Amino acid sequence: MKSYIAGVGMTRFEKPETRDWQYWDMAREAGTAALADAGIPYGKVEQAVVGYCFQASTAGQRAVYELGLTGLPVYNLNNNCATGSTALMTARQFVEGGIADCVLALGFEKMSKGSLGGGGGGAGGAGDFATSPVARHYGIMAAGHGFEASPPTAQIFGNAAREHMERYGTTEAQLAAVAAKNHLHSSRNPDAQFQDVHTVDEILAARTVHRPLTKLQCSPTSDGAAAVLVVSARFAAEHGLEGRAVEIAGQAMTTDTGESFASGSCVDAVGRPMSREAARQAYAASGLGIEDVDVIELHDCFSINELLTYEALGMCEDGASGKLVESGATGYGGRWVVNPSGGLISKGHPLGATGLAQATELVRQLRGEAAARQVPGARVGLAHNIGLGGAAVVTLLRKA
Repeated sequence: MKSYIAGVGMTRFEKPETRDWQYWDMAREAGTAALADAGIPYGKVEQAVVGYCFQASTAGQRAVYELGLTGLPVYNLNNNCATGSTALMTARQFVEGGIADCVLALGFEKMSKGSLGGGGGGAGGAGDFATSPVARHYGIMAAGHGFEASPPTAQIFGNAAREHMERYGTTEAQLAAVAAKNHLHSSRNPDAQFQDVHTVDEILAARTVHRPLTKLQCSPTSDGAAAVLVVSARFAAEHGLEGRAVEIAGQAMTTDTGESFASGSCVDAVGRPMSREAARQAYAASGLGIEDVDVIELHDCFSINELLTYEALGMCEDGASGKLVESGATGYGGRWVVNPSGGLISKGHPLGATGLAQATELVRQLRGEAAARQVPGARVGLAHNIGLGGAAVVTLLRKA
């Protein structure tokens, strides 16, 4: 059974405490927009899957109650930075499994100012090695590079960047080129947290967070929400949605395997192996390959992760990603347009919403509704969302 995205909506992503709102206000805004986009009343929704990382248990109910009180089942999810795409995948499985014909996937986050940290239960934080869910990942880093005072996620990705530079000759300018591209793209996105354009030189000159990563190469903490309405073919036909529905052509989630840790490399510990396997499975499920893809939203939490993801998705050989971005192949006029929204680096990264915001951008691109950032002739989109701990989700969307 096929599944389709019939409606999408999101708030603007903003710096924490910019607006006087609560997470349920964000959820109401994004959810209402997704329902309006599909032209479907909330009473038609049969299940709701809600993702977040920093709110209390049953915050999903508090959020969807803003849309209506229909008694539907609400599932609360937390899968670190891959939470939003996990919500989308769960909604898709409900539809494709015949459990429901119309499912709302909603993600939100209200975050605190400053660098992402956290203790044993904090999303992405190192915490106490004995109790942290990411103890194995940070243990790999500590064994090879030590553990410093800078934010732990910046450390592990920064050390992955150092390894990539040493192994393949990747340059700091190539890392900065990723951020320059994504900041340029976000200048066309009214929903992006940052809309300033920065040159490679300006990015290199910014404050160092963890060498070689500067502040402008790191995703910020953000407030925001995004929502997606997933429906069956039958529901789409009955409600006249065929012209706007976008097919979920293939999707896969993977978690860490022995390969993630056997090498002792941060490149593997931050997820390149599981991203590669998720892509392989999604390609197989859809019958599509990277050669069929026109537009990509990927998890550039740090500039190095965009380069690692190029390699994992099969866009280039391992080690060639720096030259790929430098060539212009991943910007407008290139072979693919990667992160037309601005990506996590510039659009923002409210953890629970990120994966659903990626899907929102791709649906708008495939419908031809992306305004100034429209990718001409886009028919196939790919979303990649990853979280330490770990989980990688790759989704292929196709214009119906």
